[in-house]
Amino acid sequence: MQSSRELESVRLDVWLNVACLFKTRNQARAACARGRIRVNGQAAKAHRLIRVTDRIEFQQQDWSRIFVVRQLCDHSIARQQAKLLYEDLSPPRPRSDPLERILSAPPSRREKGSGRPTKRERRSWERLVEGED
Repeated sequence: MQSSRELESVRLDVWLNVACLFKTRNQARAACARGRIRVNGQAAKAHRLIRVTDRIEFQQQDWSRIFVVRQLCDHSIARQQAKLLYEDLSPPRPRSDPLERILSAPPSRREKGSGRPTKRERRSWERLVEGED
């Protein structure tokens, strides 16, 4: 990541995108707007300028992510180089059991009259239509 200039600060949404923590800058901006990104313990807006050693925290589903800024960059770089921009202090990702999710989901119910009509309903409909002719 050789740069012709040393950066003192970078916009938060730009850095989150360059560091590959969000897929797009717009997603990073939206997360900031919803108040989901915290910098040094305070809610941060997308235009906030971050510096080296700032601590960035956010929730990713049920996983609390914590990063410390090690380098600044304001342009796209390769994913392997992007990993050098931060130190990941996040706890291990919690394991979710697929069977547990299925068992905890409420049973699916079909309300009467919704979905595909029954054979009885189809026959009564046909009698109604034929009677009109």
